[in-house]
Amino acid sequence: MNLERITEKLNILADAAKYDVSCASSGSKRKNENKGLGNASNGICHSYTEDGRCVSLLKILLTNHCIFDCAYCVSRKSNDIKRAAFTVQEVVDLTINFYRRNYIEGLFLSSGIFKDADTTMERLVQVAKKLRTEHKFNGYIHLKSIPGASDELMREAGLYADRLSVNLEMPTEEGLKLLAPDKDRKDMIQPMDFLRNEIIQRAEEKKLFKKAPMFAPAGQSTQVIVGATAIEDDRAILHSANHFYKNFKLKRVYYSGYVPVLADNRLPALNTAVPMVRENRLYQADWLMRFYGFRVNEIVNNDQPHLDLDIDPKLSWALRNMQIFPVDINKADLQVILRVPGIGLLSAQKIVSARKFNRLNWEHIKKLGVAVNRARYFITCNSNAYERRDLTGTRIKQFILAESQSKYLKNKPDQLSLF
Repeated sequence: MNLERITEKLNILADAAKYDVSCASSGSKRKNENKGLGNASNGICHSYTEDGRCVSLLKILLTNHCIFDCAYCVSRKSNDIKRAAFTVQEVVDLTINFYRRNYIEGLFLSSGIFKDADTTMERLVQVAKKLRTEHKFNGYIHLKSIPGASDELMREAGLYADRLSVNLEMPTEEGLKLLAPDKDRKDMIQPMDFLRNEIIQRAEEKKLFKKAPMFAPAGQSTQVIVGATAIEDDRAILHSANHFYKNFKLKRVYYSGYVPVLADNRLPALNTAVPMVRENRLYQADWLMRFYGFRVNEIVNNDQPHLDLDIDPKLSWALRNMQIFPVDINKADLQVILRVPGIGLLSAQKIVSARKFNRLNWEHIKKLGVAVNRARYFITCNSNAYERRDLTGTRIKQFILAESQSKYLKNKPDQLSLF
């Protein structure tokens, strides 16, 4: 192995992989029962970059060569950058050597598309297969599925990877046609649809046969680019995410603010990066849809197509629906309590359990983990403290912003440049 050349490749292909944010690793349980390497029980270690992005410790591309010319991609074929490619064995050796040095606990592997989708996907599958079968590697493996790859390769990938993900890239078909006219949305949907059906089928087999092989135990996810076009507002992005959650059983949708790295009249100017806070608000809205019972039209609508960057989506919804509040914390249903700003999922469940034994006051609520500085404007309890019911939504917003210590709200920084 030429160490100098491998190091050069690693620098190029690890740097190219930083634009892919969908690297979370929760959901897999792959026990080490054969005296192999690794044990993916609670996911893998993560590293956080300066701009807040969460990345796995070995996150690389197989190659940054690509046959496509997507306007938003730094690896597009017309971009004059240094190119490199790993062999299958080089990726395997790097993973094993880094693992043995305790640098990593898993692998996140993506790739530019060279020659065609099947050829690229076959190489990715070979990496995972070698790690699992030859080296008995039980660590976490996340493979990026290549749009347009055959069902046979997707099926084989699911047998060796913990999670598979197909990047939608643009939230809407219109955006994809504008910035990546060579790509077809159907090529992205087809493998996602196949994986959904295969995951459901394998889960049923697992119920019947204890030793049935695992298939992508951490499920599938996707990533969309935010802010690359003006035609895709937050409403369109969240409607797209909601569609894929409901119809493709995704574990996660990741939102990646577009980082201007290329000059193109179809793209935002080079000095107009998407604010990091916009990504943060989309993740908060996504959380409300998945765990708090909110519908997309309650969060964003025709009159308000963009999320408020000053305050989180739940608080924004509450201020637009003041007629519902205040609610009595000792009587309200769980679903109502979940909609109160400052009360999280676990805190709401604790409230419902605790009030069976005692009427709750503010001290009780604080101990249950409620952010009282927000919740006090929207609830009543077994106490008269904090009761100021003559405030308008605008005044409440002013009070909360004045008290906020959030790093996102204090200075509202732009997303940092990666260069």
